[in-house]
Amino acid sequence: MANSEGIQLVDLDEDGVDRAFRADVLAGLGQPQKAIPARWLYDDAGSQLFEDITQVPEYYPTRSEKEILENRGQEFADAVGSGRAVVEFGSGSSVKTPLLLEAIDPGAYVPLDIAGDFLRAAAADLSAKFPGLPVYPVEADFTKKVQLPAEVADMPKLGFFPGSTIGNMVPRSAVDLLRSMRETLGTDAMLLIGMDLIKDKDVLEAAYDDARGVTAEFNLNLLRRINRELDGTIPVQKFHHEARWNDTFARIEMHAVAEEDVTFSVADRSFSMRAGETIHTENSHKFDARSSNTLLLAGHWTPIARWTDAQGRFSVILAEATIKRAAP
Repeated sequence: MANSEGIQLVDLDEDGVDRAFRADVLAGLGQPQKAIPARWLYDDAGSQLFEDITQVPEYYPTRSEKEILENRGQEFADAVGSGRAVVEFGSGSSVKTPLLLEAIDPGAYVPLDIAGDFLRAAAADLSAKFPGLPVYPVEADFTKKVQLPAEVADMPKLGFFPGSTIGNMVPRSAVDLLRSMRETLGTDAMLLIGMDLIKDKDVLEAAYDDARGVTAEFNLNLLRRINRELDGTIPVQKFHHEARWNDTFARIEMHAVAEEDVTFSVADRSFSMRAGETIHTENSHKFDARSSNTLLLAGHWTPIARWTDAQGRFSVILAEATIKRAAP
């Protein structure tokens, strides 16, 4: 694996605390509706819990997307061509990545993730599966423009953003991310992105509140992370997980719900919550063809191909970078 230690781009203070994490948590807990951006769910423990979620029976997105990647490899290769550096945003354990790499004959692989130890372990595993492929792991907050390794600077890029992670963001933030990805990847880039589709409410809510309680542990792990990294005193045992379908915004919402009145501190600031009050921890927006196209176009990407699984539950879209226009 090339550059096996990765590139450290996370902004830490003198005590080793992620400044962006602290700022987001303090700002979010200070709002009338407390809310913390979903990306902070993915520390090393959270990343492993999410991999466990992908194995529960109710969670269909991973199986549906893998079905597409397994069955459409030649179509991906024809559309993408060979020799591109595959840049995966929020790579996690990269379980879907081998399916893509096997299909398209890439020139290099650059996984980006905020969970450094998890990232490097996954990159090492993938490098062992593809011994001839240069792998350059980059530890970074991919919601901002990322400086890619010099070794891939002259290669055409293919961004890979599976799992419908784009759905975690409200439309404004999703557009900002898509534009940032375009800046990271360059003007000749392509983007292969997963987007979950609107479907029956009961199917959606079950996927985010599994019977085994893995998603609940994933959600509440964020509170434990706050306690551990930001000197928090949140009484985690007095919160429970809840998944809600919000039809107005076409999204599943995850909340950590206070079961009784609580007070706690985080980074030397005091907070209180009433019984029933929530910390909104994640959105998972769902799309149809029109809304996904609109989102991509707003982010300066033009959709050029689309695939769905056999049940029509999930979509994978290929888009190409478009020239910024100041007028229609």
